[in-house]
Amino acid sequence: MPMSIVKCDMSHLEMLVEFYDKVTANLEATVNYPKWTRGIYPGRESIQRAIENDIQYICIAGGKAAGAFILNQDPQGDYNAGEWKQQLQDGEYMVIHTLAVSPDCARQGIGRFMIGFALEQAKTKGYKAIRLDVVPDNFPARKLYEKAGFTFAGEKDLHRGIPEIPLFALYELNF
Repeated sequence: MPMSIVKCDMSHLEMLVEFYDKVTANLEATVNYPKWTRGIYPGRESIQRAIENDIQYICIAGGKAAGAFILNQDPQGDYNAGEWKQQLQDGEYMVIHTLAVSPDCARQGIGRFMIGFALEQAKTKGYKAIRLDVVPDNFPARKLYEKAGFTFAGEKDLHRGIPEIPLFALYELNF
């Protein structure tokens, strides 16, 4: 199935809201690995903000939203706590956030495709690495990133003030 990734504009807002709603409904009905809350995060407000900040991407396959993610320079927390292999300053690496695949498209390579796209974007723009964090019990995400070549950089408190997620598992892929 042909896939493409597009940087979102406001014309994608409704499609993204429906996409993340479907993803979070599925998570809540099965295992909510990332601890997302349907309609709250990721929800209309956070999606709209990401589009306005020019950092939201959508993966289209078969004319439908198959996946989505945010790619920016903001770790949204204390990434200095990480046990990084390469010491980088803010602005020298990009960060993947809120990466999700539609439950209808599981195991079709969508996640791998989006990660590959993010890596190419970061390399092309001269960044030295991509970093990210996941809820420690989010085993599907951890496996996806490890298969893509990311290395573990510790479980740390990022001081995000989320009581139900005191620690995050950190990952990096250096270029």
